[in-house]
Amino acid sequence: MENNEYTDITLVCKDCGSEFVFTAGEQAFYAEKGFDNKPVRCAECRKARKQQRFNNN
Repeated sequence: MENNEYTDITLVCKDCGSEFVFTAGEQAFYAEKGFDNKPVRCAECRKARKQQRFNNN
């Protein structure tokens, strides 16, 4: 699908509760990679979670 088939969506982070935008470009990227689910965390919480996992290894 082309990028213009998507519109920005406002989602709520499941960790911090803040709203974040799932952009049309991100949606196209997710579709291209075959990801079916929308992100559930904002960029800051995803980064913090990734860092936490990295530090635990």
